[in-house]
Amino acid sequence: MRVQERGDGRLRRRAVAAAGALVLTGVLSALVPAPEARAAGAPAASAPTKTPGAPGAPDAAAQASAAAATDSTSTRPALPAPTGPYAVGTVTRHLVDHARKDPWKPERGDRQVVISLFYPADREPAGRETAGREPQHRTARETGPRTAPHMDAASAAHFGSARGAGSFNYHVRPDAADWTATHTHARVAVPVAHGSRALPVVLYSAGLGDPRTWNTGLVEELASRGYVVVTVDHTYDSSEVRLAGGELAESVLPTLAGASPAEIDAALRTAMRARVDDTRFVLDTLGSAQWRQGLPRGLGDAVDLRRVGMAGQSAGGFTAAQALHDDRRLKAGINMDGQMDFPLPDSTGSKLSSVAREGVDRPFLLLGSDGPGAADNRASWASFRQHARGWQAELTMAGAEHGTYTDAVSLLPAFARQGALSEEDLRQDVGTIRPDRAVAATRAYVVAFFDRFLKQQDGRLLDGPSPRFPEVGFQGKPTS
Repeated sequence: MRVQERGDGRLRRRAVAAAGALVLTGVLSALVPAPEARAAGAPAASAPTKTPGAPGAPDAAAQASAAAATDSTSTRPALPAPTGPYAVGTVTRHLVDHARKDPWKPERGDRQVVISLFYPADREPAGRETAGREPQHRTARETGPRTAPHMDAASAAHFGSARGAGSFNYHVRPDAADWTATHTHARVAVPVAHGSRALPVVLYSAGLGDPRTWNTGLVEELASRGYVVVTVDHTYDSSEVRLAGGELAESVLPTLAGASPAEIDAALRTAMRARVDDTRFVLDTLGSAQWRQGLPRGLGDAVDLRRVGMAGQSAGGFTAAQALHDDRRLKAGINMDGQMDFPLPDSTGSKLSSVAREGVDRPFLLLGSDGPGAADNRASWASFRQHARGWQAELTMAGAEHGTYTDAVSLLPAFARQGALSEEDLRQDVGTIRPDRAVAATRAYVVAFFDRFLKQQDGRLLDGPSPRFPEVGFQGKPTS
């Protein structure tokens, strides 16, 4: 979300709402900045992955697919198709953390978290792939090749309302866009790809106020290239989360309308702590062999918890960095345009988070935009890089804005052509870079990073500037 206010960064700007229209203040853009288990389990034995060619290097067909899904003339919003050798499966699970009360609404009892898993699946025989209708309440017995929607019907309706992230984060006029019409490319609850063993895992955290679904295009690409991706909804932070009984848990962030700087700072710190605790709880849950038995056929035995990374955009990128700092089960991380500080100093006298002050000792990639808001990242990113002790690199995408690293870059151009948002708002959301180029570049560098540090497959894309992606610039040389 953006407001016409400077000085405290996108994280703070994403946290303030007024009269039904959320105006989340800004560190936000950067922070916003089931059976459960408590131990990681032993992973399965490894097996080769079927990724052809140089890891992280989309071929002509892959870039054509991205271009087709981000057609500059189409008025039908669509997510870009994944380009890897696998089809994609997905399943959603509702988790309850009995070890802590909800930090936003402790009167509601134990913390509830909803996750979706995306994973490699076998391709359907020609003619059998079908796009299903909007899913209703599902049970653990869900089966069949139905294609998952981008958002369930209730969540989509709220996302597009005056109190949803489509409006307060991305300038789409309330109820002017049909968010229910977009489907993923993932089939619900299908078995994991035949022969899959020791698949690396990537956790994904969205920006402040954004739902876990808001980078499905990137998530599906990773799954199609042999990763199990777990997207995490941070309840009462995310725009909306549909809980197990069908209740829609709406974001509490609109209550920050008119709040003081101290109240906003406290809320942002609550959001970050909750996000990191959610992440660690999800890692605990994945470590439960009993819990994994309830996943689609073969998936529970295929995950390799020795190779777990995390990525996120905006507040989710901050979350990825902080979680890597706090939990050694995470081996590598990516922050896409998320600042890592707060509006006010803490007891140390610094606005910087602990991860910005101390860095991490494992591989980490910073992917930035070059719009006016990019300045909000500088202080925390510079400190982080100064103190990082593992491999690290900082990349900037020319013509990119904050929302370029989300599904906004694929979906909003078509909605703008429908009149649901202005061309100026579209530019502020996703910049001036061609959407297909943004999709191809983001996918290439994210896949290349995790291929290198979770699969030990190095296509050399991260060594320096590439003529295949002239829009991506390196800020100095990668260091290790």
